[in-house]
Amino acid sequence: MKMNEGVEWAMHSCVNLSWVPGEAVTAKRLAAFYDLPTAYLNKQLQALTRAGILSSVSGPKGGFQLARDPRNISLLDIVVAIDGADDSFRCAEILKDGPGADPHADYRKTCLVSQAMRAAELNYRRELASQSIADIVARVEEQFPAAPDNTRNWFANLKS
Repeated sequence: MKMNEGVEWAMHSCVNLSWVPGEAVTAKRLAAFYDLPTAYLNKQLQALTRAGILSSVSGPKGGFQLARDPRNISLLDIVVAIDGADDSFRCAEILKDGPGADPHADYRKTCLVSQAMRAAELNYRRELASQSIADIVARVEEQFPAAPDNTRNWFANLKS
């Protein structure tokens, strides 16, 4: 499975926005933080806005901010907002074309490969759903205590 790189960008942006509560940060400023292409990051931020993870503020003091408490934003919420809700593995039921196949069987349910992949998908989603942006923020703050202040200072000192 290959995840869209926008997922990583979106997660980092949510972590950074958690350290500037109530402040709207433009896509340009968020992109500059990691030297990302603004237009592409903006697409990810718009997807997060459509999903209710971020809110968008118009005007000269506009930009993006978290729309929910970081404890209520799971990593799965972000993955689904950026990559969509479809499962990574899609059983094409190729067993129907194999020797001795039963044309009436639902191989998505009886195929052992499909069952194994579905179990892995459920574990993956369960793990992402169990972790919030607040959990990531807490671990970052524990391992890198200066990160919140450094982030706030960087945004405060960035021109435009």
